[in-house]
Amino acid sequence: MALSLKGRTVLVIGRGSGIARAVVLAAQSEGANVVVAGRDREALRDAYDDPGIEVEEVDLNDDASIAALAERLGEIDHLVSTASARARGHLAELDRRAVLHSFDTKVVGPIMLAKYFSGRIAEGGSFTLFSGVAAFKPVVGYLGVAATNGAADFLTRSLALEMGPVRVNAISPGVIDTGIWDSLGEEEKKAYFENLRAANPARRIGTVDDISAAVLFAMTNASLTGVTLRVDGGEPLT
Repeated sequence: MALSLKGRTVLVIGRGSGIARAVVLAAQSEGANVVVAGRDREALRDAYDDPGIEVEEVDLNDDASIAALAERLGEIDHLVSTASARARGHLAELDRRAVLHSFDTKVVGPIMLAKYFSGRIAEGGSFTLFSGVAAFKPVVGYLGVAATNGAADFLTRSLALEMGPVRVNAISPGVIDTGIWDSLGEEEKKAYFENLRAANPARRIGTVDDISAAVLFAMTNASLTGVTLRVDGGEPLT
């Protein structure tokens, strides 16, 4: 059964760009009342500049901040956490603090969100978190990212049992053209994307709209829980 988002309150935690922004705009287009939250409230306010989008502040590395947000918002219908802190690098280069920060943001943060929003998510509601393709296709240089994403994937199933009947699912994107790859430089980014496009069974690079569509599906499918939706073009098959 497909549930309607019209008039429902959707809380999206993340930045004012990329995947988080696509999710916010997609939920709003479906008639949801959207609340965005992140560490920099003013930056979020500037990014959205829309009186119809409520802006809040939260730090997923701070339990008191999460608890305060839950208290301020009261009951919500859907919770989406896109926050991440990537610990990239080869084994010899990995920094303990970076790895711990990655886990704290993408695994412990959602656990604490579940804790403090437990009992505040309305009937028919959901919690959607994010894993990632590195959990299913290890690549040298992404050990910290893979371990974090793998933990988020497992967490999804555990939370689905703990939080039922609230539905808990995860989205696992492949390589998405969000702008984070621009740091490679135009030519190197183009070559990287072309190699991926040629190898992936879907023969394309994912977009933020692909991911936001998966989040909407996770929020509105009444029988979907404990599932990681792998929106990755089939990259782990290569």
